[in-house]
Parts: sequence; C-alpha cells; structure tokens
Amino acid sequence: MTVFSREKAPERRVIRAIRLPGGLSVRVDNRSALVVLLLAVAALAAGVVLIGSGDYPVSPGDVVAALTGNGTSGQEFIVRELRLPRVLVGLLVGAALGLGGAVFQSITRNPLGSPDVIGFGQGATVGALTVIVLFHGGAVAVAGGAVVGGTVTGVGVYLLAWRRGVQGYRLVLVGIGVAAMLTAASHYLVTKADLIDATRAVLWMTGSLDGRDWAQVWPLLAVCAVLVPLILGYGRPLRMLEMGDDAAYALGVRVERTRVVLMASAVLLVAVATAAAGPISFVALSASQLARRLTRSPGPHLGPAAVMGAVLLLVADWIATSAFGDRELPVGVVTGVLGGCYLLWLLVGERKAGRI
Repeated sequence: MTVFSREKAPERRVIRAIRLPGGLSVRVDNRSALVVLLLAVAALAAGVVLIGSGDYPVSPGDVVAALTGNGTSGQEFIVRELRLPRVLVGLLVGAALGLGGAVFQSITRNPLGSPDVIGFGQGATVGALTVIVLFHGGAVAVAGGAVVGGTVTGVGVYLLAWRRGVQGYRLVLVGIGVAAMLTAASHYLVTKADLIDATRAVLWMTGSLDGRDWAQVWPLLAVCAVLVPLILGYGRPLRMLEMGDDAAYALGVRVERTRVVLMASAVLLVAVATAAAGPISFVALSASQLARRLTRSPGPHLGPAAVMGAVLLLVADWIATSAFGDRELPVGVVTGVLGGCYLLWLLVGERKAGRI
C-alpha cells in the first residue's frame, strides 16, 4: 500500500491518496479524518457517561469494567441489559439521521434540505399513527407503519418534484408542502383516537429513547450495516452532484441513477431511525452543517455528519435525563429546542448573506 501526500493552497489542507489492493485508491483529508476521530471519541465518552447516569449511578470506570466483563453481576445487568441498548439505539439513530441529512442537503444544495423539513419524518409519523389509531397495533406494527409511511412519502415527494429531472429547490418546496399536509393528517389522527391510543400517539410523536432494548438494536444495526456503506460509497459522485447536473454529467456521473440510489437509501435510513425512536427533530438538519464547519471544506462530509449526529443525540439524551432533576424529558423535546435555536441562527446567517 503506497501513500502520497500533497498540500492544497491557500488553506494548506493535506490530502492523502491511499492506494488499496486491486488498483483502488481513497483520498483522505487529514482534517476531516481528525474531526471524525475526535467526534467518535466524544460519542464514546458521551455513551459511557449516559450509561452511568440514572437512579442507580455507575462511575465511568465501573461502566467500562462492566462492559468488559469485569464488573459485579448487578453492574453488568444494569449496564448491559438496561442501559447499553438505549445508548446503542441513540448512536445508530443519531448516525442515521446525520447521514440522511447530509445526503439530502447535498442533493438539494440547500442547508434546509433536511428530512424533517421536507416531509419524510412527517410521513413516518403518519404511518405510525395510522397503525396506532386505526389498527391498535403493537410496537412492531407501529415500527413497520413508520417505515412504510416514510418510504411512501419519499417516493411521492420525488415524483411530485420530477420535471425532466429533480431540481434542488423544487424538491425542498414540494417537500415543505407535503410536510404541512402530513402534519395536519397527524393532528387529525390524534383527534380521532381514544384516550389510550391518543396517549400512545402523543408519546411516540415526541421522540424518545426511553425503554429501548435489544429488540430495537438488531434491526436498526442490520439496516445501518447495509445502507451506511452504500451511501458512503457514493461520496465521490455526491460531491460532483453538488457542482450541478451538467458538471456531474461531464465528469461521467450517472446523475439520475446516483440521485435515486442516494435518495432511496437516505429515505429508508431515516424511516428506520424514526421507527426505532420516533420523530426526533433537527438532528438531521444540524449535524451536516456543524460537521461542515468543523472540517472547513466543501463537500457532503458524510462520515463527519454521521458521527456528529450520534454525538448530538447522545448529548441531548443526557441533558434530557440528567439536567432537570427527577423529571426526565423525552429527547425529542431537547433536540427540538436546541434545533429550533440553531435553525433561527441559520436563517439569520442566510439572510445576512443575501440568499433569502
């Protein structure tokens, strides 16, 4: 394996081209790689702290000991069976939302092109509420309804935005309109529910990691194991799509095929994440933008966005469970407040730049 290095003025960014067996090569930006590494460490640290928080506190050292099989039987039961699944679901859901947000913001070339802005999260919500209110389904059926609702919404938005291709701003505008209609449908379903189903529906709509166990971890892990490498493998064509369809065509990218594969993968990834934890807002919107600011370079930043999403969701869950005393908040409430503040800041910045 041969490694070449070069510097790009004026930012003095170091890019490494790593040649792999079989004639393949991978270009690695040193700063982006460092950002991913530091964010991964932050995510692991946040996970350890979150596992140790609760009615029965466990120190970080004891958490690590329990995870490695060197703790007491009581600590290992609390850490491995009760708290570890919740943290793993948080990591996977945050990574899925961050990666999905990065894909859609790159495809639309718009910082507001997030799944929870252009209707895919709302579609998953309508699917889940339909199962809860009309069919009184259990947890598995509700998760399936969320996946179906998000997928159908993604197909519908794509078809409505199609006109000799899909243009970014048209996709965002169509998605915002679809999101408004789906939000109204969600409210209507809640008003038609009886008291028990309405309580279940409102709790699910808030978005929470509470009560998550290994039954949610394994399906989510399987989907991420397939879709995350697939999306990361399309990183180079996605970077070219950001330059516009004509430029991407000239560089040999199959534009519509690439767009369809990426959109389908991102929609399914977001739908499965929503099925596992409910509609957690603004993580998909903010993770990609924060990763872009940390790496200080153009491009979709798929890896940094995924790890940033995991960090954001775990930190928000720690705030929700620890910052308000005995009152534990759903993590969706915390991400909604923090994400709303970020969205206002983003809109002010876009207005100052003259883009809106």
